[in-house]
Amino acid sequence: MLLLRRCSLLVRFTGVSSTVLSKCRFYCRNVGNKLRICEVLASEEIGRNIRIQGWVRSVRSQKDVLFLHVNDGSSLQSLQVVASPSLDDRHLTYGSAVEISGNLIKSPHKKQSVELQADNIRVVGPCDPVVFPFKIKERHPVEYIRQFPHLRCRTNSFGSLLRIRSEATAAIQSFFKENGFVQIQTPVITSNDCEGAGELFQVEPATREKQQADEKSHFFSVPAFLTVSGQLHLEVMAGAFSNVYTFGPTFRAENSQSRRHLAEFYMVEAEISFTESLEDLMKVMENLFKTSTECVLAQCSEDIDLFHKYVSPGHKDRLNRMLQNEFKVISYTEAIDVLKQSSQTFNFKPEWGCDLQTEHEKYLVQHCGNIPLFVINYPYDLKPFYARDNEDGPQHTAAAVDLLVPGVGELCGGTLREERLHLLQSRLDRARMTDTYQWYLELRQFGSAPHGGFGMGFERYLQCILGVDNIKDVIPFPRFSHSCLL
Repeated sequence: MLLLRRCSLLVRFTGVSSTVLSKCRFYCRNVGNKLRICEVLASEEIGRNIRIQGWVRSVRSQKDVLFLHVNDGSSLQSLQVVASPSLDDRHLTYGSAVEISGNLIKSPHKKQSVELQADNIRVVGPCDPVVFPFKIKERHPVEYIRQFPHLRCRTNSFGSLLRIRSEATAAIQSFFKENGFVQIQTPVITSNDCEGAGELFQVEPATREKQQADEKSHFFSVPAFLTVSGQLHLEVMAGAFSNVYTFGPTFRAENSQSRRHLAEFYMVEAEISFTESLEDLMKVMENLFKTSTECVLAQCSEDIDLFHKYVSPGHKDRLNRMLQNEFKVISYTEAIDVLKQSSQTFNFKPEWGCDLQTEHEKYLVQHCGNIPLFVINYPYDLKPFYARDNEDGPQHTAAAVDLLVPGVGELCGGTLREERLHLLQSRLDRARMTDTYQWYLELRQFGSAPHGGFGMGFERYLQCILGVDNIKDVIPFPRFSHSCLL
């Protein structure tokens, strides 16, 4: 109605012709009957005149009838369209973009309750099925699909992955909102190296002339990098908000093409004030995992089933086992003892003081019955400067925790933060980082409270719930060394 009023005003005040107005009214009538495929499939309004837009998934022309299956990405299931052969078009092929109008009728088939009796079919964008890399009714391996990052969203499996990813994003955001967390948009460009690993992408203008990288030549006056974590910025906000989180892209310049690594990926990070217990962090981690996963399973059941049936058979039972059991807890020292007593031969020999490798993490989870496992209290020297000193002995540890899950290994990592100024000052002095992190020390001087936090790799989370082996298959546009397509 609002559009019609505006069209009438155009005629009155600008002299627009009645022909243009009639086209406007026709457009306005059509807006109301356009439906998404998922809405059509759920509809019970038999006889309703509707309009759909989407891409052809199959075409079958018979003497007396034309059958199409059309999908618009709103659901895994396509809508069957029945039409007269007179509506056939040589451009009406697998992959073509179409707009179809007609009446909704009851379907005789068991797999869907309704179908569309078309009275008009318009090919919006043709597609040559001969050169199109994906073929009708052919199940392509993920290695083949991965070669076409600009087209792989057209496949059933990757379409399902993107819907699951979208729903998982919403579920995680909803969990934090319902539990009183404030979302913080932490910066992508930073001068901090939170992890201290040195695997950073440096940021400079593309037009910068090659010159000596002294302080005056930097765009930001100091070296700047793509963020590896939003944690330090969250700690700033934790001085005013008791619960904060961020959810965004992070970057690691790790020269690896393995199944586990990406140069760009998404991290969910949370910071909790007024806590002196790893148990508080572990409770939030476990609740985040279970609540978000149960929501995704409820909202994307068809898409999840596709993965559990064709991509990772048997993973559904493993996932249910994770959700139905309380996560287990062992110390790092206990974990090393378990690994040393194992009859399995590891590529990396487990020794106290060495970081756990992926092979160690997966073994520990299997040892505990394929139930997610918290490993706590890591060697002090393994953890960054901000990790809280347990001040124990003879083996010196920090208040740190990793969550290990079946098939993936480490999913979450967190620590209590060192809130005691003299201990933090001492460690920064030893590392010669006091000047760089003077601002961080000042956080402890002005109303500091005990706090801690953790980060969860979003792509690893998706791997965990779907049973996908390669991390490159759970992100729309994977970035890794020697590969930056699109």
